[in-house]
Amino acid sequence: MASATARRAAAILRGRARTHRAAAVDRRAVAHAARRVRTGARSLVTHVIATGADRKTVEGVADALRTVARKKGIKGRRARIRRSFDGARNVVKTGYRYTRAQVAQIAAQYKPRKAEYKAVRAALLTAA
Repeated sequence: MASATARRAAAILRGRARTHRAAAVDRRAVAHAARRVRTGARSLVTHVIATGADRKTVEGVADALRTVARKKGIKGRRARIRRSFDGARNVVKTGYRYTRAQVAQIAAQYKPRKAEYKAVRAALLTAA
């Protein structure tokens, strides 16, 4: 029978492994997004993920970039995607894919206030 100390040590190791796995998943997502962005037009979210920002920052910046793109009339390439929404399967949605040059143009017009968003903007401008 394992002692309380051994069980506690095993729990600590499991927690550490879980943390490392989550960090590895995030690193792979950034690398995967960066590779995809280099090869062609992708969604604004993919471009922001490629900068290495955390998930909450990605959502905020992508929403703001979409707004700027709409205001400035920058149109990405339309893409029809099938997603599941509210239990309905294979719902066709229209998304837009942007090239690196278009994203840099949108980022140049974007004036964020938060420090994290400013860092993402700088990364998007240098990636072009």
